[in-house]
Amino acid sequence: MIGSILGNGGGDAPRDDKAQVTQSSSIGIFNLKLGDCKMSDSGTTVSDTDVVPCDKPHDEEVFYEFKLPDGEYDSAAIDKEVEKCAGDAFTTFIGIAYDDSTLDVAYMTPTKDTWEEMNDRLVQCIVSDPAGQTTGSLKGSAR
Repeated sequence: MIGSILGNGGGDAPRDDKAQVTQSSSIGIFNLKLGDCKMSDSGTTVSDTDVVPCDKPHDEEVFYEFKLPDGEYDSAAIDKEVEKCAGDAFTTFIGIAYDDSTLDVAYMTPTKDTWEEMNDRLVQCIVSDPAGQTTGSLKGSAR
């Protein structure tokens, strides 16, 4: 799954003092944070998404994020950079290498418009279980 970010979207979810979602909410995509658990999005361009507390059944979890370097928007360069999502970041978070895992990786990337109009450089790496919803974090699951 390749997700791009579009527009400002809506507000944020209620969060505790550790920035963890405390109530299921539809949020603006720019409010999606590292550690958030969420439902799957339809389409390739996303302006908002549904997040849930991680102790509730969910489809996906944001496990890593990084900023792309400034410069001209280059979709081929972005495609190369997102390979990080299935590299060391995945291994560190899940506990085994992506090639040995049963889990899937997806990512959210800037669009040309958000790159140019909003200085958006954030890539968010997302893990999911193709067998279905999970409850709790996949951190350290070694699956």
